[in-house]
Amino acid sequence: MGIFFDPILIFMKHPIRTRGLLLLVAFVLGIEVWAVNRKSTSEDERNDLFPGTGFWVKNRLPFEDQEARQWFQAGIQLERDGESKKALKIYKKFTKRRTDLIINFEGNEVLIGPEAIYRASLISEKLGDWKVAFNYLELIAKAYVLYDFDRIADSLIRIAEKIATQPLPKKWGFLPRLSSDSENFGRFKKIVEVAKGPKYAPRALMVLSNLALKHGKQEDAIEALEKITNFYPDHFLSEEALFMLAEIYQTKINGSSYDQSITKKTRDYYELYLSLHDSTPRIAPSETDHEFQKRENAWNERRKLATKQISFLKEQLALSQIEMGEYVEKYGKYFLVNWKELGHGPARNFYYNAKNYPGTKAAKLADKKIKALEGEK
Repeated sequence: MGIFFDPILIFMKHPIRTRGLLLLVAFVLGIEVWAVNRKSTSEDERNDLFPGTGFWVKNRLPFEDQEARQWFQAGIQLERDGESKKALKIYKKFTKRRTDLIINFEGNEVLIGPEAIYRASLISEKLGDWKVAFNYLELIAKAYVLYDFDRIADSLIRIAEKIATQPLPKKWGFLPRLSSDSENFGRFKKIVEVAKGPKYAPRALMVLSNLALKHGKQEDAIEALEKITNFYPDHFLSEEALFMLAEIYQTKINGSSYDQSITKKTRDYYELYLSLHDSTPRIAPSETDHEFQKRENAWNERRKLATKQISFLKEQLALSQIEMGEYVEKYGKYFLVNWKELGHGPARNFYYNAKNYPGTKAAKLADKKIKALEGEK
C-alpha cells in the first residue's frame, strides 16, 4: 500500500500552484491522447465499407443467416404491399453490416445482401434521393464483387448522369437539394475506378470530360479523353475523344504572331484523327440502329470539320513564317551578328519555310517575297 501511495505523497508535497499546473498539463495531455485515438478510430470507420450497428460499440460482424433472411423477407413483403418507405428502412440495415447468405428467391439463387442494397437504391432514386442511391450502388460494387456487375454499373452511370445534368428533386417537396461540380466529378471518377474495362469506363470518362469542359476545366477534360484514346482505342467513343482533344488544343492557339507549338500539336491531332478514323465506324453491341445512324452522321461532320481545320492551321503556320521573315527583313540589322554578310538570307529562309505549306495563301505570298529579295541583288 505504501508503494501505491508514494506518487500521491510526492504530488501533495508540491505547492498548491504547482499541483494545479501539473493537473492542467495532465488534463491537456489526456485530451490530446483521446483526440488522437478518436481520430484514428473515425478514420478506420470511414475506411470500413460497412459502418456497423450500435451507438457506443459498433458491431461489424456479419448478420446471422436467420436474422438476415427474416429482414430481407420482411422488406420484400413490405415492398409488395406498397410500403416502399418502410421497406427502405429494412433494406438500409444491409448497408450497415454484411451478409453472404444466398437464398432461393423467385426461382433464382440470390445473394440477399447486395440485392437488398440494390432495392434500397431503387427506392431512394424514386424518392428523389439520387445521391444516396448512388452511394448504395457504389457500396455494392466495392463490397460484393460476385453480384450482377453489369446491373450495378448501368445504374451507377444512369444516376450519376441524372445528378450532373438534371435539377435534383426537392426534399419533402420544398427543401432544395444541392449538387456541386466537385461532387459530380468525384462520382464519375469513382465509376471509372470500380467499372474498369471497355464496357463502362469509356462512357464514364466521356461524361467526365464533358462536365469538365462545361465548367472550364480543360486539363481534367484532356486527362479523361486521353484515357479513352490510350486505354480503349477500339471503343467507338475513342473516335469522338480524339476529335475533342484536337478541338481543346485549338482553343489554346493565340494566333500566327505567337509560339506555334500548340498550332502544330493541334494539326497533328486532326491529322491523326483522319488517319485512324478514315472508314465508317462499326455499330456497337449496345447501340440501336437509330443511335448508330446518329453517330455515323456526327462522324461524317467531324471528318469534314477536321479537314477544314487542318487547312486553316496550315495557313496559320505558313503565315507565322511570313511574319517572322518580314520582321527579320525589317529589323534584322539591329540584332543579327554579321547582318551585312548574311544579307537577306535569314528572311529568305523563313519565306522558304512558308512554302512548306503548299496551297496556302501564305505560301504564294512567300514566292513573291523571295522573288522580291532576289530582285534586290
